[in-house]
Amino acid sequence: MNVKVKKILTAGLAVPVVAGSLLLAGGPAGAAGTASQQAQSDYTVLVADGASREAAIRAVQAAGGTVTKENAAIGALVVRAPQQGFITQVAGNKDVGGATRARPVGQAPKQKLEKAKRDAVEKESAGKQAPEEKKAPAAVGMDPMDEALWGLKMLRSDLARSKQPGSKKVAVGILDTGVDGSHPDIAPNFSKELSRNFTTDLPYDENGAVVDGECEYRGCVDPNDHDDSGHGTHVAGTIGAAVNGFGVSGVAPGVTLVNIRGGQDSGFFFLQPVVDALTYGADAGLDVINMSFYVDPWAFNCVANPADTPEQQLEQRTTIKTINRALNYAHNKGVTLVGALGNNHEDLGKPRTDKSSPNFPAGNTHERPIDNASCFDLPVEGAHTIGVSSLGPSGKKSDFSNYGLEQISVAAPGGYTRDYFGTPWFSTNENRILSSYPKNVLQAEKLVDADGNITPAGVTAGVKKYVQGDKVGYYHYLQGTSMASPHAAGVAALIVSQYGKNDKKHPGTLTLAPDKVEKVLYGTAQKRPCPTPRTVDYLKEGRSAEFTATCEGDTKFNGFYGHGIVDAWNAVTRGAEFAK
Repeated sequence: MNVKVKKILTAGLAVPVVAGSLLLAGGPAGAAGTASQQAQSDYTVLVADGASREAAIRAVQAAGGTVTKENAAIGALVVRAPQQGFITQVAGNKDVGGATRARPVGQAPKQKLEKAKRDAVEKESAGKQAPEEKKAPAAVGMDPMDEALWGLKMLRSDLARSKQPGSKKVAVGILDTGVDGSHPDIAPNFSKELSRNFTTDLPYDENGAVVDGECEYRGCVDPNDHDDSGHGTHVAGTIGAAVNGFGVSGVAPGVTLVNIRGGQDSGFFFLQPVVDALTYGADAGLDVINMSFYVDPWAFNCVANPADTPEQQLEQRTTIKTINRALNYAHNKGVTLVGALGNNHEDLGKPRTDKSSPNFPAGNTHERPIDNASCFDLPVEGAHTIGVSSLGPSGKKSDFSNYGLEQISVAAPGGYTRDYFGTPWFSTNENRILSSYPKNVLQAEKLVDADGNITPAGVTAGVKKYVQGDKVGYYHYLQGTSMASPHAAGVAALIVSQYGKNDKKHPGTLTLAPDKVEKVLYGTAQKRPCPTPRTVDYLKEGRSAEFTATCEGDTKFNGFYGHGIVDAWNAVTRGAEFAK
């Protein structure tokens, strides 16, 4: 058991009494009068442990709110209520376990700045290509561009697929910004039937500042096979791009991919869509869910941070409870949960001062000292989540990757542009992770032109194109723990494929208890000791002293590699002893 489980348990987060399916029907009418004439917001209101939903609804109505939706699986009500005073008023009722804004209302396009900051890590462009190498013939079961996927080789997916390529009876949920289900490498494995979009595009804020931009589809709800960010499609390709003689293949190229979208086009992940996606995925019988994000607007949700207002403290406590209810629900339904450890180059057991929260709405960011015992990076520090750090092709911890004994579980390839300092491979695109990407996003970013040709900027960024007859696919190099997590999720899917049993609750599918999946993943990982010396700086690579990291622990378990580097071949050939 990881140290993080103990930390979660000490936070006093109980499993909810209320359970059931996601309900989309409207709730009872709310209060009228002056409250209805005020500016309104959407809120997530938790039913208190042991309380009835009816009592909580009455409390909502008394505070001037109207229930518009209900997630009965975790006892959460979505409420439309006045912007001012509602949280404090409703949370004072004994039948309410907490309240927070379901989606913040902004004033200025702060999210554009924050998204640019996130992209600066993932899209750090080298501007040069790696030296040419003599390429060996492609291995059996590999696709034409797989030679560029050093991550597949690091975790030995190229070998594992000869025994277990992944079963269509195993479904992996991509809880992200969407998935381009039409991409030639995604389409063969994509389930449009199971996929859902739990977000509504937010074009502008109340003052007309751009958030997600103009809606492309009726009602501002994108189809469940669409991605206007690119992030989710990249993640999906790493997990399960098909072996089809085209483009690239994924870690588990035979599994079923399911889009359970919880992220906005702008790259933000607000609370309510995330928990709705988690509980839906659990009820739909998904085996693995990948979560390469943190829940906005707080980098760390704290129980009672003195730097925050009382209302902000209450909202964060509600977020902690809500996320953990959803994670517990999914785990208890048989879902293996895999999360990115984060790109803030810090030891999560010894967090630095948070200078980035809340990142939305604009103008509220302030410095917050982070108390490790009562502050949580969610969902990766939530219940039952396997936390994944990022490695470069040399096996070195990526400079940006979070780490630390408390929250790390395993390590996986996530890319590291500045790897191989002092060699021709330093600062090349090929040190990052290549995966599938939507054409529409590349065109919006001017990396591909209107005719489908890669622009000079696209060449610099490492965009690739593969053509076969009338099929055209696009690919992009990215780096981040967002890219590491899907490598681990793919191996988890192989484990379920190899050792899973028929799922009686979902006929025609396989299932394996997530605790068993975790044991196999950890037990078969490649053990890797801390580097010598244990303290690693990235000064010569151009990073500041803030990036300097110290690896604690031993070969069995340490803060850079956790239980080790995930290993697909070991998992499908030696995992039986751990899956008992």
